[in-house]
Amino acid sequence: MKHTLPFLLFAVLCMPAAAQAACYADYKAKQDAPLRLHYGVAEIAEPCTPDSARQQLQSRLEKEGWTLLNVVSVFDENGLAERKESAGTNYLRY
Repeated sequence: MKHTLPFLLFAVLCMPAAAQAACYADYKAKQDAPLRLHYGVAEIAEPCTPDSARQQLQSRLEKEGWTLLNVVSVFDENGLAERKESAGTNYLRY
């Protein structure tokens, strides 16, 4: 039991950092009249799920006149660099 206590203490102290890991989603959106499409990357609040990303992005994009078509994926900061060029001006914009 003496050896277990330090491990449990360490695990508990690390939990808040793990719970606050950044979450991102890449998505596709459109505007009508004239038709415009865009691909973007956005930071998402927890929980880091496609459904949560969809809900958050719909309201953000609607405020700017965009309609969310779909959430492509959700990912952590390890996936940001590979998507930056494709997202262009819509990288972390919404």
